[in-house]
Amino acid sequence: MRSRLKFLGAGLLALLIGIVCFRGASGVVAQAATAGRGECVVEVSSRRFLHAYGADVRLPMASTTKVLTAIILIEDCDPDEVVTVPKQAEGAEGSSVYLRAGDELTVRDLLYGLMLRSGNDCAVTLAVHHSGSVEAFARVMTARAASMGAEHSSFRNPHGLPDKDHYTTARDLALISAYAMENETFREIVSCKYYEPRGWKNKNKMLWEYEGAIGVKTGYTVAAGRCLVTSAERNGMRLVSVTLNCPQMYERTAELLDGAFESYQMIPLCDAAAGWEGFAIRSGFAYPLKKTELRGLRFATETVEPLPEHAGEFAGKMEIYLENSLIFSQNLYMM
Repeated sequence: MRSRLKFLGAGLLALLIGIVCFRGASGVVAQAATAGRGECVVEVSSRRFLHAYGADVRLPMASTTKVLTAIILIEDCDPDEVVTVPKQAEGAEGSSVYLRAGDELTVRDLLYGLMLRSGNDCAVTLAVHHSGSVEAFARVMTARAASMGAEHSSFRNPHGLPDKDHYTTARDLALISAYAMENETFREIVSCKYYEPRGWKNKNKMLWEYEGAIGVKTGYTVAAGRCLVTSAERNGMRLVSVTLNCPQMYERTAELLDGAFESYQMIPLCDAAAGWEGFAIRSGFAYPLKKTELRGLRFATETVEPLPEHAGEFAGKMEIYLENSLIFSQNLYMM
């Protein structure tokens, strides 16, 4: 194979700078509010972390646990399936939508109760429906979280009530939430301000108070403190912010998101429709970058010799680096 490696040329650099209007490249972190014990901001499509503080400290996460509960049920169960509330869900400790044993609701109703009203009774009902017991569902949760990249978390229940072996990290929770935000049904639920069929109002103030907010979940226990996962979207960039044990969780989250939106922009680096240097590619790619990072981009192309004759045949690969880190790679095909 033959290889070509090039740094971002002046013409392409000027083009990329012209694509977007950066409002500044200041640091992400502002200082007006108290920081949480664990914080992260991640861009959803790339999983690039734009801010991290105490990101790998194991912490309780209260009802933000329900992000994982919800996405598992969404992926594994029919939302229109009717569920009978089990006895153990009635009178569940903490926040509740006041279900009674024998009540019948759809999985969809229970998911809205879970995410808008933080119903612990909804969480238990969904866990039992999915796995037969809370304990069995908790094992599913830990395994599923690991498959999302959250390898430093342990789950013992579907709602987040205190347990010494129930914990996550801000980084893990950000990865779980970014994964969940790629699911359309999940986004519809967590961005809903009112669920009219049941008269439920979303407890998440960010949906009313922060421009571009589209979810996700609040949480509080004495042990966990105030916890908040928020997703917001502006100018084609979707972010997830996590603050764990943060007394001023709403203010701090707004600071973190504002800083990230100010400092970073989504930059399209390749376009599937246009191909790449005369070759076809299967997917485009955009990446969150600071203006000052554009000069650190470099592109590598490696093609086979001789080149195939027919359209659609494998012709090599292309890679994009930011400084020395590979951020994107895919195959090239004949056009």
